Amino acid sequence: MTVEPVREPRGARLAVSLSGTNLARASDYNQRVVLQVIRNSEETTRVDLCRTTGLTAPTIANITRRLMDAGLVKEIGRLQGPRGQPAIRLTIEPLGCVAIGLNIDRDHLTLVALDLAGQVRARIANDIPFALPADVVAFVTASLDPLLAEAKVGRDRVLGVGVAVPDDLGNIALPGRPERYSDWVNLSIPDLLSPVLPWPVLVDNDAAAAAIGEAQSGMGRSEPSFFYILINSGLGGGLMIDRHYVEGANRRSAELGLLPDPTSAVAGAVVQDIVSLSALMQALETAGIRVASPADIDASDPAVRDVLDRWVDAASRALIAPLVSINCLIDPHTIIIGGRLSEPLVDALIERLHILLGEMPLPTMAPIVRAALGGDAPVIGAALLPFLDQLLPSDAALMQVGRGV
Repeated sequence: MTVEPVREPRGARLAVSLSGTNLARASDYNQRVVLQVIRNSEETTRVDLCRTTGLTAPTIANITRRLMDAGLVKEIGRLQGPRGQPAIRLTIEPLGCVAIGLNIDRDHLTLVALDLAGQVRARIANDIPFALPADVVAFVTASLDPLLAEAKVGRDRVLGVGVAVPDDLGNIALPGRPERYSDWVNLSIPDLLSPVLPWPVLVDNDAAAAAIGEAQSGMGRSEPSFFYILINSGLGGGLMIDRHYVEGANRRSAELGLLPDPTSAVAGAVVQDIVSLSALMQALETAGIRVASPADIDASDPAVRDVLDRWVDAASRALIAPLVSINCLIDPHTIIIGGRLSEPLVDALIERLHILLGEMPLPTMAPIVRAALGGDAPVIGAALLPFLDQLLPSDAALMQVGRGV
């Protein structure tokens, strides 16, 4: 399969440009739309594709033939009907290509192989506190071949690599951060990984990737506009409006964790000082409870339960002011909380937030729900980046700006 890669910022929007297009780009975009419709359907027919996309029957016939020739779509028999020639059923070829996703967090590394249908075919993870660049290269080197073997695909079917990483990875002060962690500052992740990942590498903020993952494969399928809250080692946010990621002028929109925390008595405190796994793990350690990773937190222990309850209370109070602003300024359909907190802990936080927000006379209040993808949303979103870049529809696919056209 040969696909020409395209490099565009994730937030490129037709609405903010007067750039035109040409027939070649329109044809490419139509192909992306048809592939997405097939991808989102268990099965479909060319007649249904005409009805859904508004494209003509000859155009659909040409596009589906190209997609089948590329090994991305396959026929699965005919649709039995009462009369006439039965329509041919089409479906996605999941292993027509795969993308690799890598999530680099301050306490955790995850590598996945995602198929074209959006299913995780293989996953390898490791808890490494403050992994240095060399640690990440070693993790990827050791994991890549086992990952592809488990996914049952060869390197020739890999479309590209997406990397999800927190902004300011080497700059943000968190408990236990070693001095050498500043090695991440101004480091080019594509250059770092190019010796071991010989495919196009796209890098995005972890909360943005999580929001994209949730939009494509989680609750976002039914919620066109949402604010995503990612609680991992730090705290991040992602904003989807009408199924478009809104990145801001400096690609720093939805920086929830760096908002000032007016509930803290500490000068200069920000929200992620409380609302983060790092803060929760530090609270447990302060209480004399040592756990190797968040997955090892035993909520049935009364001492642990007491720390968790106090954390939920403090975290909910720290989130109230940001959530009021989100509701009043953005008015999303829903607010989604994801990350590597346990599901019961997320549910307890959501319940407390609903109580506190319900006591306030807000003009509107979006429901707060637990993310469908959980802790793997950033790495799934990262793996989706090559698909969005090369195969699936985006406004950027129609724009000529920056393409030398």
